[in-house]
Formats: sequence, structure tokens, C-alpha cells
Amino acid sequence: MSKPPDFNRQATLMQSERGFKSEIIAAIPLTAKEKLFHIRICDPCERENFTFLPGQFVMVELPGCGEIPISISSSTSNKEFFALCIRNVGKVTGMLHRLKTGAIVGIRGPFGTHFPMEKMMGYNVLLIAGGLGIAPLRAPIYWANNHRSDYKDITILYGTKEPEEILFGYQFEEWRTIYNLNILTIVQKADKRWLGRKGIISDLFGDIHIEPDNTFAIVCGPPVMFKSVCTHLSTLGLPRQRMFVSLERRMHCGMGKCCRCNVGSTFTCLDGPVFDYWTVMNLKEAI
Repeated sequence: MSKPPDFNRQATLMQSERGFKSEIIAAIPLTAKEKLFHIRICDPCERENFTFLPGQFVMVELPGCGEIPISISSSTSNKEFFALCIRNVGKVTGMLHRLKTGAIVGIRGPFGTHFPMEKMMGYNVLLIAGGLGIAPLRAPIYWANNHRSDYKDITILYGTKEPEEILFGYQFEEWRTIYNLNILTIVQKADKRWLGRKGIISDLFGDIHIEPDNTFAIVCGPPVMFKSVCTHLSTLGLPRQRMFVSLERRMHCGMGKCCRCNVGSTFTCLDGPVFDYWTVMNLKEAI
């Protein structure tokens, strides 16, 4: 007998509707605007059962203040805590930045689709990030390291406006030497201390060799960069179905009920945030 239809994905969302009382166990300043929060679910059983996949997000709640969606930025194998990189840009994020270690927050999730890391096994993987877009890429980076023998070459291209906006720079040498990843960085506005490349992120394509028939790409960052980067990859011969992007839309409930994140008939919180670029191209007003 075939399974009954899962209208509105209720089976999938049943667990996600639950809230987890959680504690901030670390709040690490990264730049003038970003902090990395280590979040631990208080209940040991709930903490052990909490799982996510690279690319998914959670809803972070501050009672009486509001709730925001944040991509998970840590290893899927870490059962002690998960990490959220949060930029101070509004009411809720501003309040979060003022919280100290030991503060309690509410967590719902995980929500959304994920990067198809298993489908990428046996291929080269190209990870392209702009600005804060490096945060959701940490999960697939950790995943690739935990399954390093299943992937061929892994290359990270990362660009920011200015050197002081670079995130997780302290990990780059570890990723190169221990994780065996190739990392190239670039900034748009360089100061006298910057010794690296200056320009836009697509300028880095000239420094790498891409095998179109043997490569998957993940692109994270401001939506304005998707079109230029993915178009450039397409001219190099990489199929659009093997490019994956994570859309940043205004999500409120995470369950497709509030309709704030819909693009036509598509709900970013349910059908995304991860899409292949071919799908995004055909979603009006997606980028």
C-alpha cells in the first residue's frame, strides 16, 4: 500500500514545530558586526536527538523581542553544541549581540532543504562565498572533511568588501593543511596591510582550473552575486543543475504558514533555502 499524501509536509514539520530551550555557551566576536554563538540545547536527550544537514537553518527566539532565521554554521557531527554566525543588523540581532554566556534562547528547527553532499561524492567541489556567505558554508566544509576520501579536489573562493570583513580567517590555514582544501581570497577595497588579491570574486576564476563534467558548485552570499557568479560558471561549461545557491529571503515562521518568504508559489523556508541554480533561474523575483 502506498503512503498517504503528506499534505503541507506535516510529517516533516511535526518535530520542527517544537521549541528547544537552549543556552548560549560562547559568544565570540569575529568582526565589528558579526559574532559566532555556540548554542547548546539544555535537555540532554533533546540535544542528543537534534540533527541537521548542511545548509539547513533554525529559528532563534528571544521572548518578547522576536524570532529570526539563522543558517547553522558548524559540523553535523557535533552533539555538544551548534554554531550560529549572526550579524548585528536589527532589533533581534542587536539584542542577541548584547547577551552574555549563560543566556537562554529558544530554538526551533532545523528547517529547509540542504546541500546535496552525498550527490557530490566522487566529484570536485567548488565553494564560493561572499561576505557573510562563508558562515553557511562551514557546515559543508566540516562535512567534506569528515568524509574527505569521498571527494576529489575541494576549493573555496571567498570575497569581501574590505579585509576587516573577512570571517573565520583564523581557520583558513587549518582548512588548507589539515582538511586539504584550496582557499583563495579577494577583497574589493584593499589597505596597505592586505597582501592578497584585489577585485571581485569572479576574478578568482582565472586562478583555478574547473573540470565542468566533474564539478559541483555551492554559492552563498548576497543574492546580487548569484547571477554573475553562476553565469560565469555556466560559460565555463558547468551545468546549472550542479550549481547550488542558498536564498536569503525574509522568513518568519519556517513552516510556510506566514507567506512572507514566498516567491510565486514557492516557499523559501520549505522548498529552500537551498536550490539548484536552474530552478532559481525559473523563479520570478528569486534573485
